[in-house]
Amino acid sequence: MLKEERQQFIVNEVKVHNRVLLADMAELLKVSIDTIRRDIKELNKEKKLKKVHGGAISLGFNNYSFQFNEVYSLEKKSKIAEKCISLLRNGQVLLFSGGTTNMELARMLPSNLSLTIFTPSLPVANQLMSKQNIDLIFVGGKVAKEAQITTGAAAVNVLNSIKVDICFLGTHSIDLNEGLTELDWEIVQMKKAMMEASRKVIAPVISEKLNTKQRYKICDIHDIDLLVTELDKDDAVLTEFKKKNIQVM
Repeated sequence: MLKEERQQFIVNEVKVHNRVLLADMAELLKVSIDTIRRDIKELNKEKKLKKVHGGAISLGFNNYSFQFNEVYSLEKKSKIAEKCISLLRNGQVLLFSGGTTNMELARMLPSNLSLTIFTPSLPVANQLMSKQNIDLIFVGGKVAKEAQITTGAAAVNVLNSIKVDICFLGTHSIDLNEGLTELDWEIVQMKKAMMEASRKVIAPVISEKLNTKQRYKICDIHDIDLLVTELDKDDAVLTEFKKKNIQVM
């Protein structure tokens, strides 16, 4: 693979997943970690991503005040948000994880919908600040600066003390056999606690994340109540999920 092709692959992975690790890219592309490190350094200089310790993150994901036209696959994420909003009713108590799909959901919430929303995500909280009918409760704790989400015992203790109606659980990857997986162990612990704090778990996921997996497992695929993608529920891509009795929307 040519250098330009390799770097474009890295940029695409960052756009889809918001974050990549050096080791994962090296394994996928069958090159050394030093080669990937040099690629990321060059791409960082070209302002195509942001270099962080051990990998790279998207520019938009690192800045919660960014313009939404910078979000990868915004149209798809907006469609997912519309589907999720159709499930909401006045008076519900919700829990949002981080991620740009949940940010779009937060942004698109109708102004006449009265909700209580817990979130450990700084970018999601920022989107909810202007919603007059939203009672916003930030789940405090140690901030993971790259993901801009709280983690650790303090945040988990808050989650252990609540039981919300619906959790909108973003995920890095989702696979029929491996379930929902993430890159960061501390974020996995937060998402496990978010699931325990919820009566219903909905996974809003763009289709490019389907049939992909990372190193740390959040849960089995059957532990979620509903999978929401931008696809029509009868799309062939979702056939295997429905065969496993996964509810899709």
